[in-house]
Amino acid sequence: MENIVLHKADTRGNANHGWLNAYHSFSFASWYNPDRIQFGALRVLNDDTIAAGMGFGTHPHDNMEIITIPLEGDLAHKDSMGNTEIIKNGDIQVMSAGTGVQHSEFNPNEDQQTKLLQIWLFPNKRNVAPRYQQITLDVADRHNKLSQILSPNADDEGVWIHQDAWFNMGNFDSGFTTEYKIKKEGNGVYAFVLKGNVTVNGQELNSRDAVGISGTDILNIKANTDAEILLMDVPMNY
Repeated sequence: MENIVLHKADTRGNANHGWLNAYHSFSFASWYNPDRIQFGALRVLNDDTIAAGMGFGTHPHDNMEIITIPLEGDLAHKDSMGNTEIIKNGDIQVMSAGTGVQHSEFNPNEDQQTKLLQIWLFPNKRNVAPRYQQITLDVADRHNKLSQILSPNADDEGVWIHQDAWFNMGNFDSGFTTEYKIKKEGNGVYAFVLKGNVTVNGQELNSRDAVGISGTDILNIKANTDAEILLMDVPMNY
């Protein structure tokens, strides 16, 4: 039995701190919605814009898989594992927080904003040794194709995490259609539209809208305009 949860862009939580304008798809910080706690193992999807020269001071995490996808500009990362990196559009970064990690993130540029998605998934193993991974992907690979950017397997395309989750991104021309087969029985897909107008299993979505679909094997996707989409295939019971 197919289950569909529709999250329109304007139903997200919003916290505008001046230096940070954050939209929350799920309950986060001071925004609490009892109907929007998580989608299966997907706990956080934050759509953040960070002002020039600003950022998050050092703060802790544990027992969470934290994925950062820069959409525009750069993000400087520093953590207690000794990593000091810059990530930018086309990169994907993952931290398995495990037993505990501290990190800071800021926009190193004084003349432009940074936009990013930060996504948290519950792990399938607790108290693992913290780890960091960052790779650069070829955005051209996503033209009229769903390109895998994350999986549970270190030897697969993209980064890997401690969870039976698979992420794909695609940049589609208007009129392009494709289908996506859910990777694992019991998983569902949270489809988030980064730009454009897309129909997923009959649900029309505009920029920053999302739909969570479970209880099915296949997603049918049609780009009604030029569009960009992120699919997060995650366990519903974990």
